[in-house]
Order: sequence, then C-alpha cells, then structure tokens
Amino acid sequence: MRQRYGGRIRYWCSDESRVGLLTVQHRKLTGFGVQPIGSVQWDFVYRWLYGLVEPLSGASWIVEFSHLDSSCFEAFLHSFAAQFPDDLHLIQVDNAAAHTAQTLTIPDNVILVFQPPYCPEVNPIERVWRELKRELAWVHFDDVCQLQHAISQWVCRLSAESLRSLTQWDWIVDALCVVGI
Repeated sequence: MRQRYGGRIRYWCSDESRVGLLTVQHRKLTGFGVQPIGSVQWDFVYRWLYGLVEPLSGASWIVEFSHLDSSCFEAFLHSFAAQFPDDLHLIQVDNAAAHTAQTLTIPDNVILVFQPPYCPEVNPIERVWRELKRELAWVHFDDVCQLQHAISQWVCRLSAESLRSLTQWDWIVDALCVVGI
C-alpha cells in the first residue's frame, strides 16, 4: 500500500453535523438563579455539514449537503479522494447508517476505520462542531442563505493551528507514531 501511494498515509477524523435556522441555545452569563433571556427562532430548516479533520496537520475538508444519507456520504468521500488522489486516507467514522450502507462505494485511496459504537467522545471532530455551535449560539438568520454565509465565514477563519489544538489528542499522536504514520 505504501508504495502505491508514494509512502504517504494520512489519518482523518470524520463526522457530520446538522445546522439550521432553529436557534442554538447556549449558556449565557447571568446572575445566580436568573434564567438567561434570549429570543428563539423555531424554523426547522436544516443543512448538513460533512467534515474531515487531520489531527496531525490541522488540514480540513468541510462540505455542505441538504441531507444525511449514504449517497451524500459517498459523494463527499469521492470529492475528497479526488482532491487528494496521491495519498492513502484512513478515515475514522462512527457507525451511522450512512457509513455502513451496503450500496456505499468507497474510493480506492480511502479506508474507513469504524470507532466503537455510541462513543462520540473518541472522535475529535466533535469538538470542532461544538465550536461551530458556540459561534452560532443565539444568532437569528432570516433564511438559509444567511446561515450558509455565516458557516462559510466560520470555515474560512479556521486555521490549521486551531484545528490541531482541538483535535490533536496525545493518544492519537502516540498511536499514529506507533504505526508509523
């Protein structure tokens, strides 16, 4: 495998996150015993962000889709694999139905590594999504275009250094060093 891909093997963490017009309610600083006050928007219009983060380098690949299913996940994987065709990619995924569908075709330079069931805490990209939700907390958007614009600005502000600080956990780095990645 190493010879086929020029010796470069990359490890990525993958997950999806739903974002929409429904107001993200988050903590607010208030006095003791005082409920936070904030207006809430109840529009149930959503978009899905499919994301990959490489903990060692801080590189990322984030794409928006209208829904979460195996065909969108397949399109996401193929667009990613086409962007980095010379590398072999080990991608950590959860056990979502979109990742385990029988009809899913995976690109030749991608290997899916399934994390244990019901363990989102072992996937570092969850922290990236938490930062996005914190950024969108208590913000009202008039339509999906405004939401998409806010997400695009947030993605553009992501730096490799900030992504590394969120996702480069010691146990991941140690494990990748042991296997020579």
